[in-house]
Amino acid sequence: MADLRSIISDMDKEFNNRIRLGLMAAMMIEDWIEFKTMKHLLDLTDGNLASHVAALENCGYMEVRKKFIGKRPNTSYKITPTGRRAFEHHLTQMEELIKKARS
Repeated sequence: MADLRSIISDMDKEFNNRIRLGLMAAMMIEDWIEFKTMKHLLDLTDGNLASHVAALENCGYMEVRKKFIGKRPNTSYKITPTGRRAFEHHLTQMEELIKKARS
């Protein structure tokens, strides 16, 4: 049980939420993801997406780019190197947890 406790305590609490887990997973796959695409992918409201983005941005896990295309605002997101390392570590811990649960 000590191993299990160690695995769980070493998991990043920022990724415990399914929305943040989804945000990070999507950014691991795509270089930049637009707001509209992320909102549709995760089935979120504007405010819900914005609050989770703010939390991950405050941790330094994602970068937010805001620009205009013509007269329309365009917001997109990218995982940072710090975010990539943290999420890869979290995935490794999840894999270890799954192995323990199945053994």
